[in-house]
Amino acid sequence: MIWVDTIIQGILLGGLYALFAAGLSLVFGIMRLVNLAHGDLIVLGAYLILLLVTLTGLSPFVAAAVAMPFMFALGFGLQKFMLNRVLGDDILPPLLVTFGLSVVLQNALLEGFSADSQRIQAGSLSTASIEVAGLNLGVMPLMTFGSALIVIIGLNQLFYRTSLGRAFRATSDDPTTASLMGIKPAGIFAKATGIAMIIVTIAALYLGMRSNFDPSIGPARLIYAFEAVIIGGLGSLWGTLAGGVIIGVAQTVGAAINPEWQILAGHMAFLIVLLLRPRGLFPRAVD
Repeated sequence: MIWVDTIIQGILLGGLYALFAAGLSLVFGIMRLVNLAHGDLIVLGAYLILLLVTLTGLSPFVAAAVAMPFMFALGFGLQKFMLNRVLGDDILPPLLVTFGLSVVLQNALLEGFSADSQRIQAGSLSTASIEVAGLNLGVMPLMTFGSALIVIIGLNQLFYRTSLGRAFRATSDDPTTASLMGIKPAGIFAKATGIAMIIVTIAALYLGMRSNFDPSIGPARLIYAFEAVIIGGLGSLWGTLAGGVIIGVAQTVGAAINPEWQILAGHMAFLIVLLLRPRGLFPRAVD
């Protein structure tokens, strides 16, 4: 039962990593953009929710709902006025711009909130648990995994059931042909990044409620997101969830064997999958 509990806890932890990665997967799947500031944007979302909770007394979930339009607008503006200018066949300019954005965000958060660790208080929810078949499962991890499932299902419905989703797929496949059909790729890219920022806000909510955070932790969240996306297959949303679960299970199993192995085990799982399946488990993107 100890190992069963360890694996279940790893699966639930994978839900958090899937939330980190879903926005990154969405943006890459549509415009082939690797956003090195993704982890720092998650931390920015956590600080925005913390600020709303502190100033207004709102619950974290209501504060996250209030923060979503602001984060959408931020993502839309960043893509429209900055990132669209550097998109093209050369992947280096977007990497340089998003790296610079990462540096700016980290230093801005450091100036605004100091280097002290913060946490979004969730009250009794942070310690609540339910018993299932003799196992105590935390309510917060269950909610995190449930939210990850809802996000993945919602994104798939958006992609395959709506006109915006058809525009996403058309622009992803051939921006030039899509523009001849009346679709404006620049506007589609901005909307995609805005939606990705809504997902970032959800990830930020659970990050802030489940652990301490400070301005410097963004790159580590980015690494987990990258690994989940690559394990699942670039552009595959369900693959992103599978990648998050694989990393989560590897970390909890590694920690059960030796607490010092937790982070290392997740990275080793990533390397093993990369060696066996260089394109990931469920590759969607085409060369």
